[in-house]
Amino acid sequence: MDTEQHTPRRSRIAILWRGDAAARQEATPHNNRFVRVFEALEASGIEACPVVYDESFADAVRDQLLTMDGVLVWVDPIHQGKTRAALDPLLCEVAAKRPMKRTWVSAHPDVILKMGVKEVLYRTRHLGWGADTHRYATADAFRAEFPSRLRTAGPRVLKQNRGNGGQGVWKVEALPNADATVRVLHALRGSQPEETPLDALMARCEPYFGWGGCIIDQAFQPRLPEGMIRCYVSGSKVAGFGHQLIKALIPPPPEGPDAPEAQPGPRIMHGPDAPQFRTLRRLMENEWIPQLMATLAIDEASLPVIWDADFLYGPRDADGADTYVLCEINASSCFAIPDEAPAAIAQTVSERVRRSVESVR
Repeated sequence: MDTEQHTPRRSRIAILWRGDAAARQEATPHNNRFVRVFEALEASGIEACPVVYDESFADAVRDQLLTMDGVLVWVDPIHQGKTRAALDPLLCEVAAKRPMKRTWVSAHPDVILKMGVKEVLYRTRHLGWGADTHRYATADAFRAEFPSRLRTAGPRVLKQNRGNGGQGVWKVEALPNADATVRVLHALRGSQPEETPLDALMARCEPYFGWGGCIIDQAFQPRLPEGMIRCYVSGSKVAGFGHQLIKALIPPPPEGPDAPEAQPGPRIMHGPDAPQFRTLRRLMENEWIPQLMATLAIDEASLPVIWDADFLYGPRDADGADTYVLCEINASSCFAIPDEAPAAIAQTVSERVRRSVESVR
């Protein structure tokens, strides 16, 4: 009788980020910014493997990912002129390659296209986090509808559908007695306000239709100087918060955009139980995340292992309490994260691994 005991194989999870060939060769679980995530996965009994990606060695990355049980991806939509145009099909291929034991990907590109783009602001505008939001699907619609909306509805914020770091986000204000000229401020760090013909601004924005497919138009939130609240989520549970006095879309002081006063403040991290964000956590977990899933047809198992929802303070309600307006969801590359987040990531990954094993039994 064979009494030999076999130790079950540990699940292998890739942590993937962008880098060059040297970074790929030198990568270990300990020499990168994801070290706490590697440690948390290891403590959960999961083998986490560093995978550095670039288009120049995409085939090697594909072969490596096909040996994994799951992939956690941290790659921005736009980085130093490169996009995810080649990476996303690769990830979809990997996720669908092995029919008997699929490699799951977080966040899957299909999920990113639902929730990690600015269009989510339009699709979920009916939720409690919504604001006055419009979507322009074509350049013709943009030219036909935006000018009158700007004149009648006050300052607007235009957002390209896919981007990060303030790229393609513009505050636009109509100037008194000057229908054809507007004041604009790009959210990209170092930008200064400028006055430009409205036609020129719209022409500058037209390339966004090629990359992202649409432009989103939101009402400017006057409480922006009070800061942005980043709500970090693992799966469907809040993993922490970050509050930051941002400077994007706020005109720099007379000293210019490089002055100390023009720089954003530090992002102050808080755990999920932070009392000042108790209401926001309740709204997210009990109302908004379930409503988001229903609206976008995303099941809980497909939610990113780590993502964040960025909120600005909206108008105070009748009782003087804060309201919150969603300005972005980040699902492609959510980092830095609160101290509590790596353990939350490891817990969510463990649950995904267990479900994956059960699904092939």
